[in-house]
Amino acid sequence: MADTNQAKWVYTFGDGKAEGNASMRNLLGGKGANLAEMCALGLPVPPGFTVTTDACNWYYANGRNFPDGMKGQVETALDHVAKLMGREFGSPTHPLLVSVRSGARASMPGMMDTVLNLGLNDETVTALAGEAGDERFAYDSYRRFIQMYGDVVMGVDHEMFEEILDEAKAEGGHEQDTDITADEWKKVIESYKELIRRECNESFPQAPIEQAWGAIGAVFSSWMNQRAITYRRLHNLPEEWGTAVNIQAMVFGNMGESSATGVAFTRNPSTGENALYGEFLVNAQGEDVVAGIRTPQAITEAGRVAAGSDRPSLEKLMPEAFEAFQQFCDRLEQHYRDVQDMEFTIERGKLWMLQTRTGKRTARAALRIAVEMAQDGLITREEAVERIDPASLDQLLHPTIAPDATRDVIATGLPASPGAATGEIVFSPDDAEKLKAQGRDVILVRIETSPEDIHGMHAAQGILTARGGMTSHAAVVARGMGKPCVAGAGGLRIDYATGEMRIAGRNLKEGEVITLDGATGQVLVGVVPMVQPELTGHFGTLMEWADKMRRMKVRANAETPADARAARSFGAEGIGLCRTEHMFFDDERILWVREMILAENEKGRREALARLLPVQRADFVELFRIMAGLPVTIRLLDPPLHEFLPHTDEEIAEVANAMGVDPDKLRRRTETLREFNPMLGHRGCRLAITFPEIAEMQSRAIFEAAIEAGEKEGKTVVPEVMVPLVGLRSELDFVKARIDEVAAQVMQERSHKFDYLVGTMIELPRAALVADSIAEAAEFFSFGTNDLTQTTFGISRDDAASFLPDYVSKGVIKQDPFVSIDVDGVGALVKIASEKGRTTRPGMKLGICGEHGGDPASIRFCETVGLDYVSCSPFRVPIARLAAAQAAKGDSGMSSTA
Repeated sequence: MADTNQAKWVYTFGDGKAEGNASMRNLLGGKGANLAEMCALGLPVPPGFTVTTDACNWYYANGRNFPDGMKGQVETALDHVAKLMGREFGSPTHPLLVSVRSGARASMPGMMDTVLNLGLNDETVTALAGEAGDERFAYDSYRRFIQMYGDVVMGVDHEMFEEILDEAKAEGGHEQDTDITADEWKKVIESYKELIRRECNESFPQAPIEQAWGAIGAVFSSWMNQRAITYRRLHNLPEEWGTAVNIQAMVFGNMGESSATGVAFTRNPSTGENALYGEFLVNAQGEDVVAGIRTPQAITEAGRVAAGSDRPSLEKLMPEAFEAFQQFCDRLEQHYRDVQDMEFTIERGKLWMLQTRTGKRTARAALRIAVEMAQDGLITREEAVERIDPASLDQLLHPTIAPDATRDVIATGLPASPGAATGEIVFSPDDAEKLKAQGRDVILVRIETSPEDIHGMHAAQGILTARGGMTSHAAVVARGMGKPCVAGAGGLRIDYATGEMRIAGRNLKEGEVITLDGATGQVLVGVVPMVQPELTGHFGTLMEWADKMRRMKVRANAETPADARAARSFGAEGIGLCRTEHMFFDDERILWVREMILAENEKGRREALARLLPVQRADFVELFRIMAGLPVTIRLLDPPLHEFLPHTDEEIAEVANAMGVDPDKLRRRTETLREFNPMLGHRGCRLAITFPEIAEMQSRAIFEAAIEAGEKEGKTVVPEVMVPLVGLRSELDFVKARIDEVAAQVMQERSHKFDYLVGTMIELPRAALVADSIAEAAEFFSFGTNDLTQTTFGISRDDAASFLPDYVSKGVIKQDPFVSIDVDGVGALVKIASEKGRTTRPGMKLGICGEHGGDPASIRFCETVGLDYVSCSPFRVPIARLAAAQAAKGDSGMSSTA
């Protein structure tokens, strides 16, 4: 291990100089790297220093102890900051006060801990009061510090401090915190210190250096708090990144009416509009804006008018500070070439920049921003494509409220995150999670959300809060999750105890259904009709650019006309998997299928299949016509026959009546067909070998449909017939011979020659290992990675949910292999099969048709192997198109969307 005394654990910034820069985000975290960069750019940044992520990782690797050498570096840095500010840490006359904040390399808003006003104690508070000429401000700052430190560092429940504060307001007859006098704050402070003594069996620390080490340790510890762990899991952020700690000289937005604090974006994070967007509070500290305790004011006049607010904007209230801030915003966006999310404080008229970071945004905003920045020449088209997280497009593919829907509006709040959602009212995040597990849709209704609510927010379809603004916790997190959110619904009264919400004279109880419209901020009673969005405009432009960049084709898994049409509308270039068994579950058809399965001889089976032939043919004609000459891969019947068997006495009686047999005899026949392990049983090509007449009927339906559709559409249809679950070359030879025989018969009967392909799914390890032999018969391979994952791991996908989450949470695996392909194992088999197949048959067409076909990480893998196409569900086609473009460029996307 390197000498920890020699290692550099601390990097300073201030007075236009910085030891770090924006490229050092892995070491300094995003916040620390950007503070250093802003400082070097000459922006007014309060001086400070960053303790590195390496120190955090050392802290966890060594029993939560700080590395040797770090203590001296921190104390030297504190002296450096104090000199720049003309102060001294712990001085009773000119004390340096600092903020202590987390800062991982990826933004994790609200997930880790912050301490403000550190350095205050019973002595320095009087110095602050004298300097500021405002005793009330000084004691307000002190009580904030005790409350934060007591909660974050000493573990006293935040609500216990709030109870003391509420009692003080009630006793003084005050509505707002800002109404409390200096003397009243002094009493609150004594009550806070007594609370800490009682709860912790120790006094609140008065020594500033002791406070500093407590806060640094608390920020490091918060990297492993439950909400941070949950956030990392939801956003696939590695635990080993660690967090940095940023310690910075305090500037005060709560020094009276000429002071303010705010949060802003260089462009609108919900819509992408190229206009400064943000909120601020006069006479407040930063946490007041995002906590939703007071409803903030708009920064710009345009924002104030749009919000319908009668309170002045920053533009009107403090025009000089606003003008300087506008210039900084423009400069930062040009410098970083992306939307910036900034925090600022105005202390007695002087503007200070506290943070800049890449702004999280909705998928719709991300598309508009990327396209407009490329059109303006700020970034290239390739960069625009690379900046969109493919998975975030899912936000655009969800319903919005129908324009002609009847709206029973009971409340209107801020449209904090777009989209629409319907669900039962729940007031507790735990209840939201519980009901979600039961398959029920819920809307989480809270007075305001906090980071502790994240699991409930993830479970809910949408979030409604009574308090808070567009940059509140609820708004930021909801946008990140792609969930609709209505925030700050004024007039909404929530009673957690009785489980009801009241507004405009109406009461709604837990369990009643509401709908949120995140685009307008409306809260509606009941279920409201919704429509799918049209993907045009900026979406269309970006996808056009992406399509020019990608190599792989994108097909869809579809077997119904509705799915096929949806797939075409989303840009699918064919059907990569038509699961014919899905066509058989219609009431009339299932009866014929059951007759076929339960028939005692081939004659009975062929009679039932003859009834299925015309409907199966009609299905295929429709698919071929919709796809209009694009490739269509049709998989022969695959699932175990038991899935079609009658189960209830009523179903058995119905089939027995249709077949003219005794129900008891039929029940006994049904029992003989049941299997112990059906997923590894009589299915796939094994069915076609035992009952070749099934494959013959399906092949005939495919070929006759290809002729008919080609004649009707005037386009040549070349069907691709796929034989499932092949493990032996001889299996494919047997089934392919039947398919070729039927093709020859149809050509002769119709006097019509046609081309077709016969291939197989590679979904068994043996098939991958002998793919060179199988390729002598197969004209294409499609990797069925759902089953290939099951058979490689020996895990049933249907049962894996009971234990795979434990594997992920305990670090046994990083990702569920059914969600994202296991590159080392399953991926190795795909690579082996691809190489062996193309050795035998150069240029062989290769694709993937499992769920992985719509997963961006798996698509990147498919690009490296050289597959020709991916196939996924219709609504994931745009995701796959974008992911394929990024994979072709060797980029995984910058994930700038929220």
